[in-house]
Amino acid sequence: MKILVTGGTGYIGSHTVVELQAKGYEVVIVDDLSNSSVEVLDHIAEITGKRPVFEQFDLKDALKTSAFFSKHSDLGGIIHFAAFKAVGESVEFPLKYYQNNLVSLINILQGMMENKIRNIVFSSSCTVYGQPDKLPVKEDAPVQKAWSPYGNTKQISEEIISDTSKASGIDGILLRYFNPIGAHETALIGELPLGVPNSLMPYITQTAIGIRPFLRVWGSDYDTPDGTAIRDYLHVTDLAVAHVIAVERMLNGKMKQKVEVFNLGTGNGFSVMQVIESFERSTGVKLNYQIMDRRPGDIEKVWADTEFANKELGWKAVKSLDEMTASAWKWEKVLAQKGKG
Repeated sequence: MKILVTGGTGYIGSHTVVELQAKGYEVVIVDDLSNSSVEVLDHIAEITGKRPVFEQFDLKDALKTSAFFSKHSDLGGIIHFAAFKAVGESVEFPLKYYQNNLVSLINILQGMMENKIRNIVFSSSCTVYGQPDKLPVKEDAPVQKAWSPYGNTKQISEEIISDTSKASGIDGILLRYFNPIGAHETALIGELPLGVPNSLMPYITQTAIGIRPFLRVWGSDYDTPDGTAIRDYLHVTDLAVAHVIAVERMLNGKMKQKVEVFNLGTGNGFSVMQVIESFERSTGVKLNYQIMDRRPGDIEKVWADTEFANKELGWKAVKSLDEMTASAWKWEKVLAQKGKG
């Protein structure tokens, strides 16, 4: 069975490609390499023994996307990761986010309809919940007004998929995941943001290795036990496994609705300071950090109720926070050895 992974050389995409190939799927990657490196393909091949098919182009290009789907009309399903994802940047450049994240999805769905490709797993986000009224947040919690253009693109994308599903033969699984961190156990693939990281974990590891002079902690006056923002962090490999399970649920006819929604997290909320403490504990490295003002678009606290995903998908995040932070540090040290940190 052939599966398309858009954004497959990116952070979560590359780990998912590894898990798919480990299960015997033939994987085709489309990526424009705007936030990743083609060398990731070599590392995927090193881990799995098989190099995925790769096509480099921008999914915003309707003609190229249509031509791709005509050539690969035998796809069993699609996992759609390709999107810009930085909350802060989206506040500064909203049109960049709306154009990239929405137009690419529309072109993909058009290609699916034209070629009768039925299944799409969509990389959504806990940002659709905004600041939930009740924690932990369940899948049936109301979708709040987005706190950032990035979050809004995820909300709108979910609506686009749901509306398209009603009018076509397309089925969708919307995976709302919380905060993936860590790296593959081989340290051959991991998170490698281009430029200054927007996410906490690569900022921590780059500070620890000496690339950044200090770690910026955005806000210490939130209504949380230590004043820093709380998120539900899960290991990227646990997250990747969930995507394979979702694909197999579709291929095996196990879906109970045409569009299903699942939260993917650990069910535990950790503050920024707790993540810092975990990193120092798991690596023995002390971090230099400074408290800054709150960052626009950031919410105060959110963590998942994962009961539905645990029961319905048979999936559960298994790695601890210390395992996550230790694996991220192992990856950062490998990058430094290669001169790429």
